[in-house]
Amino acid sequence: MSTFAPWKILHIELNKGIPTLTAQTKYQGIYAVFWWYGIPLGHQEILAEQLPMPALSLCNLVVQTITPTVGCHLLDHGFKAPLPVISENPSRDKPVDFHALTTLQQPLKLLQERCSQPVSNSVSVVVCTRNRPQQLAQCLRSLSSLSQRPQQIIVVDNAPADDVTRQVVAQMPGIQYVLEPRPGLSVARNTGIHHSTGDIIAFTDDDVVVHPDWITRLQQGFDDPKVMAVTGLMLPAELETEAQLIFHKSSADTGWGYRALTFDTQFFEEMKHRGVPVWHIGVGANMAFRRKAFELVGYFDERLGAGASGCSEDSEFWYRILADGWICRYEPTSVIFHYHRSDLDALKRQRYQYMRGHVAALLVQANYKHWGNLRRLFIALPRYYAKRLLGEIKRGFEPRRSSVFLEIVGCLAGVKFYIDNRKAPAWHALPNTPNHHQSTEKIKLKA
Repeated sequence: MSTFAPWKILHIELNKGIPTLTAQTKYQGIYAVFWWYGIPLGHQEILAEQLPMPALSLCNLVVQTITPTVGCHLLDHGFKAPLPVISENPSRDKPVDFHALTTLQQPLKLLQERCSQPVSNSVSVVVCTRNRPQQLAQCLRSLSSLSQRPQQIIVVDNAPADDVTRQVVAQMPGIQYVLEPRPGLSVARNTGIHHSTGDIIAFTDDDVVVHPDWITRLQQGFDDPKVMAVTGLMLPAELETEAQLIFHKSSADTGWGYRALTFDTQFFEEMKHRGVPVWHIGVGANMAFRRKAFELVGYFDERLGAGASGCSEDSEFWYRILADGWICRYEPTSVIFHYHRSDLDALKRQRYQYMRGHVAALLVQANYKHWGNLRRLFIALPRYYAKRLLGEIKRGFEPRRSSVFLEIVGCLAGVKFYIDNRKAPAWHALPNTPNHHQSTEKIKLKA
């Protein structure tokens, strides 16, 4: 029998003061997220036995937690998040310069000023959905409450079973409804692109709530003209079930916490020989692109993603951007709150789909003679799963929680899916839409 107890998520706005944390009865602890005027600075897991926690003790914990984030935002040297997992180049790791941070006058005020820079790009927001009207309504309410209203909000209803989604959108003014009868997340996203009018096209999912400053902070990430994609931070909306906690812990390396990162040509070339880990760049539920990116490298590969291979249509697109010499940026001040799968069976199915799509994407990327993708598929992944399987057996295998066998089956299914679909077109032209580009021929990646 499971002894799981949920975590209480508590968002603490430091500009409003530091509270005393009280004991929690039904929770195993507090998942505390620290903010400064809407800027996320870090989080801590505070166990129930550490409660109550007086404000002074919490203050000390806050200082330890947020110092690296503040330093990363304000200093050119030091505090930059090293990439020990994904980079073999020691020049990426810079020494922490605490002295430089202590010389700054009112660093939190400086941080607020830096994150308050005005933006001028026009933005279209695309939400792709399928048969989840209640979740969609919650997402759209958060989009309607953004501090800066986007130029356009588009809901792409992807192969729906009924007309409920259209009715939900009709009740919300200023939101554009588009029906896409062909199933597949990449198909729906490409349809959203063709109907969009903004210079920046942002994507989120129907199972998230966005922070009021979400779109503004995404826009700020495009300050360099070479940046073609910006992703942001995904925080859990709730941690009420064991499945949600497992997903949250396992997805902690997607994105890089609270410190900004730039993924550039150097990163791509350093990692190409072993398979560029583009899945570290962020999450598809929190990403934006310059419109120009789709003109340069094409659209989302419709063989990939939910409703097709399973996932990885986002990371494969980031791969093409990097391979073509452009930049992807992870901007953690842009925040969404995601409702993870709440039961273990749904989580297992999701992980199967993740690995199926991941392997299919590796084979797509190997088409460009980037053989590191095959190295990951045939060497790194078997080693990873062998080690993980042995570890689970040693700890006492728990079939109820473990998804390792299903993930391995997903990898094999990804190979079969790619073989069956390798000659299918990556995407289709959509004529007679507001921003249809005449040329949608796939652009070859640089070897």
